[in-house]
Amino acid sequence: MNPYVLTILLSSLGLGTVLTFASSHWLLAWMGLEINTLAVIPIMAQQHHPRAIEATTKYFLTQATAAAMILFASTTNAWLMGEWEIHQLSHPLATTTVMLALALKLGLAPVHFWLPEVLQGLELTTGLILSTWQKLAPFALMIQVTPTINSPLLVAIGLLSTLVGGWGGLNQTQLRKILAYSSIAHLGWMVLILQFAPSLTLLSLSLYIIMTSSAFLTLKTNNALTINTLATSWTKSPTLAALAALVLLSLGGLPPLSGFMPKWLILQELTKQGLPLSATLAAMMALLSLYFYLRLCYVLTLTIYPNTLTATAPWRLNFTMITLPLSIITILALGLLPLTPAVTAMLTL
Repeated sequence: MNPYVLTILLSSLGLGTVLTFASSHWLLAWMGLEINTLAVIPIMAQQHHPRAIEATTKYFLTQATAAAMILFASTTNAWLMGEWEIHQLSHPLATTTVMLALALKLGLAPVHFWLPEVLQGLELTTGLILSTWQKLAPFALMIQVTPTINSPLLVAIGLLSTLVGGWGGLNQTQLRKILAYSSIAHLGWMVLILQFAPSLTLLSLSLYIIMTSSAFLTLKTNNALTINTLATSWTKSPTLAALAALVLLSLGGLPPLSGFMPKWLILQELTKQGLPLSATLAAMMALLSLYFYLRLCYVLTLTIYPNTLTATAPWRLNFTMITLPLSIITILALGLLPLTPAVTAMLTL
């Protein structure tokens, strides 16, 4: 893609998100979401491959549906209650419709079906943008409207997303689909705690972005798209393969890695709020996700190449990619757990 065109598209992507962040009026927030969607579509379709075009079409249709639902809900609220402000969303029909629309935008269960299919058709860099940056604007709106949304609805969506995210990734062989289901499960944890401690949601979102960025950049550096190709990573770059296994365990939420921090704090907060059953169910569903992360770790570190895999052996050439961002993000994805006391002190301010 032409660098000037790419610059304009990435600037529009940033502009749409910032516009949604800064808006207190539903029309401006909707406009920001639309700019965001329209800017990312050419980036998704730049491969000129049938799978990429199919993924782009699916993404456009789901995002357009969600945007139409948001517009319908805000107009309904303005008609019935006389308010266009985001904080003044008060009619039950409007609040439920907005919640479902934002769930559709984020890829939360039960409206998650588009996310694995779309991610599977994209290259890893575009998939990274879709899994991280594109979550920010809908989450900003969700945090603002949470006080008016029905509490059991949020808990149900959160628990269902953690279940679907763990269950759906069990039998996958495509790494992008596995990361999509991982994304659904992590978003479920964030929605689960949203109404009780929004600051914990922001912490979880930040760590999710760090860990997912590290996972995507590692796969891009190894040029791995399937589990079979992942098995050849050890001979190409042993250090990166070992770190990738640790990043996957961090995504699974194992101590003493960074991913344990949000799960620990969320389970603690749920117990404090008198929801031990929800906390127990969420912890049990996290074991499903942990299983497929461990499966990837086994392939990465415990299968010695050459073996009976059908993947082509990679050339051991020098890396031409810039690896500094990967190094920094991987360090953050692995070593932030000792900062938990400082983080909890900041959250209580």
